[in-house]
Amino acid sequence: MDGERHPKLARGCKLRTREDGDYLLMPESMLRMNRTGCEILKRCDGAHTVEQIVAELQAVFAGVEAEKLNAEVDSFLARLKERLAIVEV
Repeated sequence: MDGERHPKLARGCKLRTREDGDYLLMPESMLRMNRTGCEILKRCDGAHTVEQIVAELQAVFAGVEAEKLNAEVDSFLARLKERLAIVEV
């Protein structure tokens, strides 16, 4: 995913916190999010670029190599884009 793209949740998709964890709610399904996924999705607002998301996550996950974090963010967003949960603006 290009670092200059601005990912955001697609229409009908929402990140929700419940007693038993964080979930990405989609029109036909839902996914339980781990901490990393939740931190990425919090920043998918259409204003942040992928580069900005990675930079902010470097502060949250200190000690994780930038290349590894960038690859994880790209992979995560690509999988959600395939599921039509993420759009690029």
